[in-house]
Amino acid sequence: MLIRLDKYLADMGVGTRSEVKSYIRKGLVLVDDLVVKKPEQKIDSDKQVVVCKGSRVAYEAFEYWMLNKPAGVVSATEDLRDRTVLDLLKGYGRKDLFPVGRLDKDTEGLLLLTNDGGLAHELLSPKKHVDKVYFARIDGVVSLEDVESFARGVVIDEEFTALPASLRILEVDREQGVSEIEVTIHEGKFHQVKRMFEAVGKKVVYLKRLSMGCLELDESLSLGEFRRLTDREIEALKAGSYNQPMQ
Repeated sequence: MLIRLDKYLADMGVGTRSEVKSYIRKGLVLVDDLVVKKPEQKIDSDKQVVVCKGSRVAYEAFEYWMLNKPAGVVSATEDLRDRTVLDLLKGYGRKDLFPVGRLDKDTEGLLLLTNDGGLAHELLSPKKHVDKVYFARIDGVVSLEDVESFARGVVIDEEFTALPASLRILEVDREQGVSEIEVTIHEGKFHQVKRMFEAVGKKVVYLKRLSMGCLELDESLSLGEFRRLTDREIEALKAGSYNQPMQ
């Protein structure tokens, strides 16, 4: 792929566009062992070797990161009031990353960050019915009636009835009136899991996303930690078998 040298370096996090232009003009950038002093020079990102200040800079068109999102952080690229998920990755990865979908501010768990708009569109498309699995603690005793209601499709309001969802009861404390559940939905409407439980007279007090399609949260990641996706994870997502567990 042909790309401007200054964009190549800025995309790879070497510096801002103005900073990398300065490096280039000072003769600190080599392309195939030759000094290049024109920021606008086009290079082949697949074939040519770029070195900046003595270090090779390999180009990646797309990056894929898994984040264990903590509560209190918003799923946005920028926000005037709150920390964003991209603030957590500051100093890592490309500058054009964005979260694939949203988790509520107080929701924890799996969030994919990438700059691959095509893959993001596939994962978020309502037509794909990509599974999203959540663990939740519920204020209320979740019953088999609720399981059946979720399986039919919960009526949220006059304008929205959720698609049929799989609700699994993990534990119920009848004395305390609380439950732990796992729910699989196929949409990503605003506050959807919370609204579904409100519709059956219960309240979500803790929510964590465990998986999205075939991508599962790496439980070795503490809250706020992140890592690149493995080649295997990327290949599975790109293969389109979103709801099939990775072998």
